[in-house]
Amino acid sequence: MSDDSGLMTPAGERLLRVAAEVFYREGIAATGVDTIAARAGVSKPTLYAQFGSKRALVAKVLERRHDAQRSSWEVYLTQVDGDAETRLLSVFDWLASWLAESGIRGCGFLNAAAEIPDPADPARAVITNHKRWMRNRLTDLAREAGVAEPAEFGEALLLLIDGVSARVSVEGDLGAAAGAKRAAATLVTASQYRNEQCHG
Repeated sequence: MSDDSGLMTPAGERLLRVAAEVFYREGIAATGVDTIAARAGVSKPTLYAQFGSKRALVAKVLERRHDAQRSSWEVYLTQVDGDAETRLLSVFDWLASWLAESGIRGCGFLNAAAEIPDPADPARAVITNHKRWMRNRLTDLAREAGVAEPAEFGEALLLLIDGVSARVSVEGDLGAAAGAKRAAATLVTASQYRNEQCHG
């Protein structure tokens, strides 16, 4: 919840920061509202007054994570020096940086999806929208790079990204993004060859 100005209250912001860290590092199901309230230095009634329920808090945490990732990636893209293909493949450089900084448990959205099977849970909609946004953004970049079947290519890149996150979560392999980038570059080359064959 927010105040009349539409801004989150200071207590709400503290709760969100604490919940984001604890949910990601320790798990959603394993973390009770008592723990979050205590670590944020607020009462449990304050938590419920701010968010209404733990489910709503989880959804809000994931919304914030989506906003942070989206902003981080878009800023990164503006700093990429190169052609459209370079911009497309740079997602793996961004991913390596993001995971190294704050993602040792892999993708927070995939982790949350594994813990929240109920399709009616508000967090599931946030997870679905995040993955849809990533797929669409990758498709746009693929189209700009002139690859064949950009929608299929965007889907393939999202599979690679999710694979990187799984490798990091299971093995702590922060070098997985570099391997995925090489695989993506191979796919780009294959797509370019396919285009040449179709239009040659």
